[in-house]
Amino acid sequence: QVQLVESGGGLVQPGGSLRLSCAASGSIFSMYTMGWYRQAPDKQRELVAEVTYYGVTNYADAVKGRFTISRDNAKGTVYLQMNSLKPEDTALYYCKQTPGGWGQGTQVTVSA
Repeated sequence: QVQLVESGGGLVQPGGSLRLSCAASGSIFSMYTMGWYRQAPDKQRELVAEVTYYGVTNYADAVKGRFTISRDNAKGTVYLQMNSLKPEDTALYYCKQTPGGWGQGTQVTVSA
């Protein structure tokens, strides 16, 4: 069974940057689509970005041009580089392997 462990969240000022990491174990990482989702208080969980095992990426309109998803198959890790952060990016960010499962989440708070 896959285990996903996120890291890199924190508090950042508007306009700042953060890099999230998700380390996977227990599966053949390179075979699966990996994604980042987020859930803000009182809102549904939503897709932020995903990358297939071919390296094809897909982004939510709200983050296009600001966020970049990447993967290192040798390390079994997927990253989310987040630039020009806005208060509305504040949420719990989850890593997902498809198929496979979810991580526990890492909190991102954008506030002055």
